[in-house]
Amino acid sequence: MTVKTTLEQRSLTGLDRFISGVDNRLRQLTGQSNQSPASSRPSPALAHQEPPLSARERDHAGALMRVNHTGEVCAQALYQGQALAARSDATRQSLLSAAQEEADHLAWCETRLQELDAKPSRLNPLFYAASFALGAITAVAGDKVSLGFVHATEERVAGHLR
Repeated sequence: MTVKTTLEQRSLTGLDRFISGVDNRLRQLTGQSNQSPASSRPSPALAHQEPPLSARERDHAGALMRVNHTGEVCAQALYQGQALAARSDATRQSLLSAAQEEADHLAWCETRLQELDAKPSRLNPLFYAASFALGAITAVAGDKVSLGFVHATEERVAGHLR
């Protein structure tokens, strides 16, 4: 008789998922992990040739990208927090799928920060924790409220980008 002990072979509890998720993300946010989010799609920036930037323009672009990156960190945290407290498995899987789709944006932002020789915000762990908590608290109100929150958030982001 063999004992199966790998994570893939055992059923994770909510606490297991919480600890693992927070640990992985905090390691990424603080640079303590070699696991940078991988993009499943090519960056749209690859279709554009960047003109040469002055040092001032590069610094400004880096600052703007740092804000964008922090927004993507917060989006990941919201989805993960909501998934943790989701009441149904279907809602949990939907939220985790949405987070996976959004992971491309996070990876693209990280790549661009590196290209600009800019650093992510030092406050990202704090923003992540606050967004994760907000997502989890929203999910406690129920799956309908949680999914409505996702919809409203996406509408605000889309409006901001117009």
